[in-house]
Amino acid sequence: MNNYFVILAAGKSKRFHNKVAKQFYTYKNKEIIDHSIEKSLNSKLFKKIIVVSNNLNRLTKKKYSKSIKLIKGGKERSDSSLIALKYLKKFKPTNVLIHDAARPNFSIKLLKKLITKLKKNRAVVPYIYPSDSIKYKSQNHFLNLKRDKTLLTQTPQAFKFEDLYSLSINRKGKMPDEAALFIEKNYKIFFIKGESKNNKITFYDDVKLDKTTFGIGFDIHKLIRKKKLFLGGVKIPFHSGLQGHSDGDVILHATIDAILGATKKKDIGTYFPSNKNKFKNIRSPKMLKPVIENLYKNNYSINNLDINLICQKPKVSKYRNKIVNSLSNLMSLDKKKINLKGKTVEKLGLIGKEKAIACEVIISITKYD
Repeated sequence: MNNYFVILAAGKSKRFHNKVAKQFYTYKNKEIIDHSIEKSLNSKLFKKIIVVSNNLNRLTKKKYSKSIKLIKGGKERSDSSLIALKYLKKFKPTNVLIHDAARPNFSIKLLKKLITKLKKNRAVVPYIYPSDSIKYKSQNHFLNLKRDKTLLTQTPQAFKFEDLYSLSINRKGKMPDEAALFIEKNYKIFFIKGESKNNKITFYDDVKLDKTTFGIGFDIHKLIRKKKLFLGGVKIPFHSGLQGHSDGDVILHATIDAILGATKKKDIGTYFPSNKNKFKNIRSPKMLKPVIENLYKNNYSINNLDINLICQKPKVSKYRNKIVNSLSNLMSLDKKKINLKGKTVEKLGLIGKEKAIACEVIISITKYD
């Protein structure tokens, strides 16, 4: 094993529009650059990992493995690549992989595939086909490019060291990547299928995550005779109904509270106080409607709704589909995102004696632009 891995991380990230250079931005719980360092290290495929950066002070504060060498980069990407190759020359590498730190989502499987294919090739480069239509401007004319003939190349790119070193040392000026050197000299490159997740981070929007929050709702009401029972907006045949200022629908009340909790909007009593006559005997779907409308109006989507209906009777499984369908209609929500579970209390307490029903709900929501 005479493989070396070079991570280029000397860019100024002018297009990233953030106070910190993108390679040091925290992404998936660690700095972007550390994804590449850790994966290359964990692969156990390389004798040494070279990190090229113009912010060595920040990197030296971290306690990296001895197999990781930090060196100062150049003004341009091509300068940094050549600096790394000149440093590696003394180790007489067989193979070298060049990688942009702005691609943190590559896999160790891809590293292994690159090195395997390098045994019989001088250069191995991963690619994916574009999903967009591509136009090419030539002077004042535009040409349509065929997507199946157009390759979007990625990094890491793998090379026989001596070939890449020879091309790099004799090349003047900028280059978009190392593969360009081989193409310029009409040297053969072996292209392999890359990974769709191995996207390059260029703009802040590339790493800006949707904000997902969770809410918990709980409600309990006594059962009383001669009142209709409503659960999830469905009228359920039963000997008693739920006592309350409204219709006592514990599923809808707990769902409302879960939504309000996830959006930090206090609780159901704030908007539907039990001391107001206008809400006397109000049907719970009417209470849910403005809460749902406000949720969607503020660019939230519901990821999941998980419900525990806690009662000795009625048997939840008998009415599950009707209740889920009702919730789906009331919330304009895909049924696949709703889960309803029935829980008994082994005949303990008021619930076990069929004198009360309780419900708890957990909701996951995401805010989007």
